[in-house]
Amino acid sequence: MNFADRVGRVEPSATLAISNLASELESQGEDVVDLSVGEPDFPTPENIVEAGQAAMDAGHTGYTSSNGVPELKESVAEKLRGDGLDYDADEIIVTPGAKQALYETVQTLIDEGDEVVLLDPAWVSYEAMVKLAGGDLNRVDLSRYGFQLEPALDDLAAAVSDDTELLVVNSPSNPTGAVFSDAALEGVRDLAVDHGVTVVADEIYQQIAYGVEPTSLGSLDGMDGRTVTINGFSKAYSMTGWRLGYLAAPEELISQAGKLHSHSVSCAVNFVQHAGIEALSNTDDAVVEMREAFRERRDMLLDLFDEHGVDVPTPEGAFYMMPHVAPDGDDQTWCEEALEDTAVATVPGSAFGAPGYARISYAASEQRLREAVDRLADHGYL
Repeated sequence: MNFADRVGRVEPSATLAISNLASELESQGEDVVDLSVGEPDFPTPENIVEAGQAAMDAGHTGYTSSNGVPELKESVAEKLRGDGLDYDADEIIVTPGAKQALYETVQTLIDEGDEVVLLDPAWVSYEAMVKLAGGDLNRVDLSRYGFQLEPALDDLAAAVSDDTELLVVNSPSNPTGAVFSDAALEGVRDLAVDHGVTVVADEIYQQIAYGVEPTSLGSLDGMDGRTVTINGFSKAYSMTGWRLGYLAAPEELISQAGKLHSHSVSCAVNFVQHAGIEALSNTDDAVVEMREAFRERRDMLLDLFDEHGVDVPTPEGAFYMMPHVAPDGDDQTWCEEALEDTAVATVPGSAFGAPGYARISYAASEQRLREAVDRLADHGYL
């Protein structure tokens, strides 16, 4: 077979590659502590499950309008207004997961040779999506600044130009857990306005933040009309397998992205959309409980790493942290050997554009997290 060139531009997800290796070890009887996958370890809140079941019982099992059921789009618009974002329901596309929303956005905006700026460390699929669209990457390294954007604004200014088509901002961040300051986001705004750049604000971890309130980039003066806001239900509501997300953008982009949406996935699952309405309406207490559990795990891990002399920038959101594990920069070998020797699965930082680091997900019980650190320390990996 002759395969399309665009497929050859990308590699399989490093996150899933480590997860697959971990699964292989588990099948051989190993007790693997898997800290590689970005998935909450809590069940979907019961009221959401019941809403999905009730929707199926009520017959909501056929196609919906392509961009989403009106009730959910209205609920999303109301939620966004609470974040200071002025989107109407007709400026929203409901997608099977936030990843699909990102994919449709990139495919709609990026042509062959267009420049896209990423802030490293960056989620692995951004690069793949840009390459699949034929775009070129220009990357800004935040690792030298403790993963924060504000001290790197000069570097970002040097990277963004009139040739930049798109800038992707993810706060709270996967893989670092960094939450960018208002001053940082205002710097992004100034550059976007000066150079006519469209900005993707990936806010999938917005509700998982500790002691800070993440600002929605599109709420800043000057960003209305040039921001695509991406969010979803997987992380905050522990609905990863339900596959439900959305993009909110100016109507002209919605009309173009909607063509791609309708010709690819048709629509998000009907009864899942009805469960999403319930999630937005009646699940605040469950979100708070999950967020508090993540915060306690974060604090415990930071203390454990500190006891072993490992300095880790404090994550202010999401459920990841990035210790520096390989002074020689060979984090791939560190992660693979740590998995083989200790049965602890982490993800190489180089997959995110941060060589020498490893991403650790603390979406696991405190007991398993302690066990993971003990194993790594006992085998000389810390």
